[in-house]
Formats: sequence, structure tokens, C-alpha cells
Amino acid sequence: MTRKAKIFSVVNQKGGVGKTTTTINLATAIASSRNKVLIIDIDPQGNASTGIGVAYNQRQKTIYEVLIGNCKVNDAIMPTKIKGLDVITATVDLSALEIEFADVKDKNYILKNKIEEISSEYDYIFIDCPPSLGVLTINTLTASDYVLIPMQCEFFSLEGLSHLLTTLELVKNNLNPTLKIAGIILTMHDRRNKLTEAVEIDVRNYLEDKVFKNIVPRNVKLSEAPSYGEPALTYDPECRGSIAYKMLAKEILARNF
Repeated sequence: MTRKAKIFSVVNQKGGVGKTTTTINLATAIASSRNKVLIIDIDPQGNASTGIGVAYNQRQKTIYEVLIGNCKVNDAIMPTKIKGLDVITATVDLSALEIEFADVKDKNYILKNKIEEISSEYDYIFIDCPPSLGVLTINTLTASDYVLIPMQCEFFSLEGLSHLLTTLELVKNNLNPTLKIAGIILTMHDRRNKLTEAVEIDVRNYLEDKVFKNIVPRNVKLSEAPSYGEPALTYDPECRGSIAYKMLAKEILARNF
């Protein structure tokens, strides 16, 4: 039987919640379990590309060129230093797509059609989304099987989560009927903070088993690693953040999505 990648979009319209950190570290952890994994960076900031070790001047063929039809998706794939892990990079050029796609027919399905060309080459594909719900994120949700939602344990994140869940329901009803929420990932968790505990309790009560058991703590190594062009899992494999992402990866693999 032909292999078909399981496609996860890492989404939250709120910035600074750990989307990119989650994307690159989960992808690294799952690749280390003998899986073939691809990261697609679809955020114009290109942070996932930087965090996985691809300098800006190395990004000649990016997801932008793929989406506008100037480059085949296979030609945009780059190997990383991590065994089993590839990446399609992004640059600020992506920010022009909102305007360029304005009058394009079936614009919400463009990424889906491109991914279908390479899906059989991977076990998992992780897509790092921008902190917005525009055409790039809608393309990603339309192309995905599952959604991972990193969520910082603070009050405003609860408000944003409600908005995001409404958007996911709209995408499911109108563009991608098989889209499922894989789970909520609680990030930047600080047990010394009473609000953190209160938010965690609220989210678990509301979404129950949709919230992953393993949480990601506040950890300086998670913040440091991207400046060295590495996931935390290779920068400091034994730090609390790396251990948390290894456990989270095990939980995702065990759920057998």
C-alpha cells in the first residue's frame, strides 16, 4: 500500500505561544523515531527555517515559489542536519500572497494540491503557520489531516482559543470535512504561577482528552536554541524543554493518528 503522510498544521492566531518551537522540536523528536518527516514553513517570518539551521541566503527555492507555480515542490525540499528530517523554507515574500491570491480560483486548495505530489515520500508533515487566520493558514488547514494548537497558559489565550475553534469548524464545514483537532499543547507552563494552574484546569475541563497530558514548561534552552540554528533537542537534549517535547512526541505517536 502506498504510504501517505499524516499532515499536522501547528496553528494559533496568537503570536508568541510556541508554534515554531513546537513544530521544529516535535518534528525532530518524531524523526528520531525512524520516521521520515518534513517541515513546511509557511510563516513569512521564516522562523522555523532559521530554527532548523537554514540561513536566509540559502533559501532560493521556498514555499512561496512553490505556491505561485515558479518551482516544483520536490525542488524546494532541503535536507537538514537531522537524520530523516527535511524542510521547505519560507521568506518574507510569502506576505504578498494575500494580494496575489485575491482573484485566484480555488486559492484555498493550492497547498493541498502541492503536498499531494510528495505525500507518499513522508510519514509525517508538520506545517508551521503564521500568527493569523488569513489565506496561508486557511490553505494549511485545508491541506491538513490534523491540527495541533500550542497554547500559552494565560487568560488571553483562552479568548483566542474560542475564536480559533470557531474558525476550524468553518474550515471543516466548507473546505476540509476530514479535519480533526489532534490536541491542545500547553506551553510556557510555570507551576509557580497560580494563573497557569487555573488556565490549565479550565482548558482540561472544557476540552478534556483533546488536551495532551504532557506539557511544555518555560525553559531558557528552548529560547536559546534557535539562535544557534538548532532545535532544543539537539542543542541540549537533556534540558527540561527537550524532555517535554520527547514525551509529547511519544504521546502523539502512541495515539496513532
